[in-house]
Amino acid sequence: MQDWYWVRHGPTHAKTMIGWTDLPADLSDTAQIARVRDHLPGTAPLVSSDLSRAKDTAAAIAGDRVHDTISPTLREIHFGAWEARSHADVEAEARDHIFAFWDQPGDIAPPDGESWNTLRARVDGFVDSWRTPGPVVAVAHLGVIVSQIQRALSLPAREAFAYKIDNLSVTHLHRDAGDVWHVRTINHHP
Repeated sequence: MQDWYWVRHGPTHAKTMIGWTDLPADLSDTAQIARVRDHLPGTAPLVSSDLSRAKDTAAAIAGDRVHDTISPTLREIHFGAWEARSHADVEAEARDHIFAFWDQPGDIAPPDGESWNTLRARVDGFVDSWRTPGPVVAVAHLGVIVSQIQRALSLPAREAFAYKIDNLSVTHLHRDAGDVWHVRTINHHP
């Protein structure tokens, strides 16, 4: 049995598509960071994406937890040629492509980027390889967390996209002894 406590990193305030672009997080809301830290299981291992917005958020909420796993596998979806560009800019040159990417998530990928299914397989592989029983705190990105909600609820990707995941929120997913996932909370603000 495992409990995964997914924490979305602090805000970047970017108004563009930010996947693998390494922007820093705004960690100035120390009261919210303290509430998140206090809400999470104290002895759980702490894992994070290797992007600074997740890594620095993990360091801020660490407390007594050991932050010993920093992995590129937990990165946000890679937007490829669309990285750090606004939706409007990309739509102006590739309207049908970007519309299909968001409306029919699955195998459609941005140029030189990755599809939703690729992200989902990458994150599923990381989670499935973590077989130590007990709680895990993972600091990651919107797409990563939504992919695991999709998994837990057995939803099509498009339906999973409807879930809002705020910065510095906690999503708690539980894997039982039969390897079945259950949602405890989504987008919780301690």
